[in-house]
Amino acid sequence: MFNPSRDQVRRFFFGVWKKYKDKLPLEGAETLALPLILQHPEYHAMLDQPERYLTRDYPPEFGETNPFLHLSMHLSLAEQASIDQPPGIRERLDRLAARLGDRMAAEHAAMDCLAEMIWQSQRPGSPYDPALYLDCLERQAG
Repeated sequence: MFNPSRDQVRRFFFGVWKKYKDKLPLEGAETLALPLILQHPEYHAMLDQPERYLTRDYPPEFGETNPFLHLSMHLSLAEQASIDQPPGIRERLDRLAARLGDRMAAEHAAMDCLAEMIWQSQRPGSPYDPALYLDCLERQAG
């Protein structure tokens, strides 16, 4: 999924969850997504109700975490680490996990860096800056 729509992303996660529950084989990015879903049991009931949550909005002013954005950020980090792109991200995430004592906590901290990089590039419409991203992760990893 290079540039999926909001509904495509949501259908992807609903589909992974359904395949898991139906004991069907996973393929491609689904194999990375399932462990992330399993580590977030607070989203399981939501994933059981695609008709209710496919079009639901999660405005920031309501203070609710968007579960699809959250899982997508985890998936992005997993994909980046699996291919070490940008170069050095795997090592920084590993050091951050060692410092925090937990891979999930490290990914949650790294999400701040990922979000900052996306925000910084969207404001002026410039390309992503991997150096900014890696510098943020370096500061997080200590």
